Amino acid sequence: MSSLLSSDHVVVVGAGVAGWRFVETLRREGYEGALTLVGDEPHAPYDRPPLSKQVLSGKWTLEKATLATPERLVASGAALRLGVRATRLDVANTTVFLSDGSQLEGTHVVLATGALARPLSFPSSGALATLRNYDDVTRLSAVLDSLEPESVVVVIGGGFVGAEAATSIKARGLVPIVLEVAARPLIGAVGEKASAWLEGLGADFGIEVRTNQRLIDVAPREDGVEITFDDGSSLRAGTILAAVGSSLDLAWLDGSGLTIDDGIVVDRDFQAAKNVAAIGDVAHFVVTGAMGEERARIEHWEIATDHAGQLARFWTSGERSTAVTIPYFWSDQYGKKIQMLGHPHPSDDVVMVEGSHDAGKWLALYSRDGFVTGLVSLSQPRALALSKPLLEEPTSLKSALERAPWST
Repeated sequence: MSSLLSSDHVVVVGAGVAGWRFVETLRREGYEGALTLVGDEPHAPYDRPPLSKQVLSGKWTLEKATLATPERLVASGAALRLGVRATRLDVANTTVFLSDGSQLEGTHVVLATGALARPLSFPSSGALATLRNYDDVTRLSAVLDSLEPESVVVVIGGGFVGAEAATSIKARGLVPIVLEVAARPLIGAVGEKASAWLEGLGADFGIEVRTNQRLIDVAPREDGVEITFDDGSSLRAGTILAAVGSSLDLAWLDGSGLTIDDGIVVDRDFQAAKNVAAIGDVAHFVVTGAMGEERARIEHWEIATDHAGQLARFWTSGERSTAVTIPYFWSDQYGKKIQMLGHPHPSDDVVMVEGSHDAGKWLALYSRDGFVTGLVSLSQPRALALSKPLLEEPTSLKSALERAPWST
């Protein structure tokens, strides 16, 4: 891999955290050539995690969540093409075609388009409101502002975004009710046992969480909406939010020749083709853990920023990262902080090693075949941080329990 030259033109498709951090890091690494950032929203790059927390609760404005402030935009020297979508990619000529009929001819292209909120619709209502971008939160906030205090707001989906949104809705003086299709929220994310430890968080915080819910229709009414369930019962609410996961929109890459398999397949250097790379939510990449390698697509803020830095360094200097990949995510919900390190499978064994369920603060270790694969904590950030070295090299569960770094 030869280093980028000042005569090159790097086109970044996607103005989220991955795309913007790549722009910033590329400049810090010394790239002086042309740089264009394409985003389908009209807004300058901003941070998404605060949308369901500080922004929805009314504590923050968009300006506080903005990543690409005017000063940083000037410093980046990047040309912005906002409010336009990429519609086609010519890989051989590293050319991106845009929805306004124009095209960007680059020497290198980075695909960082992120994920979308998974749509949910019903016969009587059509598509329901989602919460993924700033326009979503602006529309939702306007609706919530129009409701009387103590009005019921239904959140479909008890995952991370759903729980965070419910917490923020309660902070606005409304009454959220969370409807979850599974037997417990977060089973798919943290596994059967850990999800049981987290099950009562909503109720403890004063938010009703209903599980095993099967909705068959959502119909508009004069005073809001009416939800009908498969058992014939119904629920009235002032409004409703769908938080049922994410999806990828990669149809614009049809015919490009890139390999698409639960995302854009990339090699260890994030290369999808010659001079074309993919990072962040859309990248199906090689996760190098202490126990070996596996392929995955991980929608974490930390992963997006890590990818951006690694790709920028690789394209400017040829430097390849040799560090172990330790994915990290967090969620502030129901007055608690959930954090996870590593990439454990939901089926991995899990044991609580610090704190207790009754105390509402604990740390647990995941393991597979006798080796530690991940950590999850509830309001125990220090214990989690102290235990991170367990994932930096192969560590048996027996050794981890003997060392007990969380109690240092």
